[in-house]
Amino acid sequence: MSEKIENERPGSTQRRPAPSRRSEVAPFIAMDVLRDAKALETGGQRILHLEVGQPGAPTPEGVRVAVDAALSEGRIGYTEALGTTPLRERIARHYRDAYGIDVPPSRIVVTTGSSAAFVLSFLAAFDVGGRIALPAPGYPAYRNIISAMGLETVWLETDERSRWAPTAEMLDEAAARGRLDGILVASPANPSGTVVAPDQMEALMTRARELGMWFISDEIYHGLTYGAPCDTALQHDENAIVINSFSKYYCMTGWRIGWMVVPEALVRPIERLAQNIYISPPALSQVAALAAFDCTDELERNKAVYAKNREILMDALPKLGFDKVLPMDGAFYAYVDVGRFTNDSGEFADRMLREAGVATTPGLDFDPVRGNRYLRISFAGPTAEIEEAVASLDRWLKR
Repeated sequence: MSEKIENERPGSTQRRPAPSRRSEVAPFIAMDVLRDAKALETGGQRILHLEVGQPGAPTPEGVRVAVDAALSEGRIGYTEALGTTPLRERIARHYRDAYGIDVPPSRIVVTTGSSAAFVLSFLAAFDVGGRIALPAPGYPAYRNIISAMGLETVWLETDERSRWAPTAEMLDEAAARGRLDGILVASPANPSGTVVAPDQMEALMTRARELGMWFISDEIYHGLTYGAPCDTALQHDENAIVINSFSKYYCMTGWRIGWMVVPEALVRPIERLAQNIYISPPALSQVAALAAFDCTDELERNKAVYAKNREILMDALPKLGFDKVLPMDGAFYAYVDVGRFTNDSGEFADRMLREAGVATTPGLDFDPVRGNRYLRISFAGPTAEIEEAVASLDRWLKR
């Protein structure tokens, strides 16, 4: 009531409508940094983009050829709400080829990026007031979508000792403090690049099952690991909700296309939600996604670039003074402790952007409690830019 009174105009009995409380989510700081970096570029400053998790490589050539052919046919219309049958069947084949497991195409849901998959999974699995365990640090959109939906985040605080990975013991401790309805785990993780070891994943999923919780597995960085074994959650429990995307390994961020594998009990609820929220995933993007599975050679060459960039940073970061960096198992991020330089990673990142021309993301995006002493550095761009960024940071830090 008080907020409505504040919105009254003097001398009027009318009240201005106000934004909803559910819209009061924190900003996605990485995107704010990108906005500021673009503004500096427009002003003529050279900026090296290490802030956004976006592959520097273009969409694979085979994808572009397939899309050109589809466009030449003319009409691009709606598809089934769960995605086209050929794409769902091809994703099922991917699970046989990559993991040796059989997933029925009927349990595969094609989505408008992994973002839509998170929205659909939260809506389908949890009622208002549901409590979801999230590891910290973690991808900020998780907690912000959860908040906007009237759900509650329960933090599992990881650290360097646990290699930024949640454990079954952490889940037990959180469950002892109150009811838990689900847990979301990313492997490889953003921002740390940590892969949850197979035995650790098995223990987490077993405990979640014993506690009667939904287990949501974010696997959008699968395909991007550097020697670490990386299971799909479906190898441990066929009732897991698995979310994946064509954005990262397949270099298709702007196509906004992803997928889910869900238990049979959630297929029809998710179909009804998808029909009403966005009708169907983009038809042209589904054509592109289907073709992406045949572009492995090009995609593996891209991955080799990330591996090279990772080597450069693993060598350079300690020399720059960022000496508490764990090896990145996967994805294309380093989560860097900047505590020897600052207790305000937001201010530090802003100065780094404006004075050194290097854009990074403050850790508060990923951990609202402890992120003030961390930065995330993305090494998804061209190797030459990573090398240039290292040299620029060296000069800046010495000043």
